[in-house]
Amino acid sequence: MLKVGITGGIGSGKSLICRFFELLNIPVYDSDYRAKWVMQHHLGLRQELLDAFGLQAFDGETGQLNRKYLAQLVFNNPEKLTLLNNLVHPRVKQDFIDWADSQTNVSYLIKEAALMYETEAHKQVDKMVLVIAPIPLRLARTQKRDPHRTIADVEAIMQKQLDDSEKLKKADFVIYNDEQQLVIPQVLAIHAQLLALAPNFTAGINLL
Repeated sequence: MLKVGITGGIGSGKSLICRFFELLNIPVYDSDYRAKWVMQHHLGLRQELLDAFGLQAFDGETGQLNRKYLAQLVFNNPEKLTLLNNLVHPRVKQDFIDWADSQTNVSYLIKEAALMYETEAHKQVDKMVLVIAPIPLRLARTQKRDPHRTIADVEAIMQKQLDDSEKLKKADFVIYNDEQQLVIPQVLAIHAQLLALAPNFTAGINLL
């Protein structure tokens, strides 16, 4: 089955793009959502997070993942961030494999992730779609969505993500979500191309 990755920096609108693909009956794996789910429900990972980051990693009363605590702990600490990524990303990659194996009667499927290249998750897919938008627009979108974030917060997140100029070199398809070009025609054009490619992929093997 053809596997397609969709990525883009914070505020680019990749989640919106994925919703359009879902309307075309294409299943989408939301890496951010599933990472949180895996951290919450994978018993082995829960214990590793407790061992690595202490009891505060989970709320003592509810048992829920303490995302705010972990985010504050690792954001400006590269060593702790690397440790967290090394614990979580392999579990998410396996979760995607299990999810992909469960999909049937679809021409292709999508994996959405902000850090597709940074975590080497792009190696799990056959084709890559990049969603890009101007930085001022990305800043405005992110602040509207997450009003608790300052411009400095968003810019700091951007600094940790691979620049669009580098992602463009690796992308197979590009969607410009800049509020100047219509998005739906771009999605439909890529969808048509992926449907044409899909028969050449079977059991994870690229026959091209």
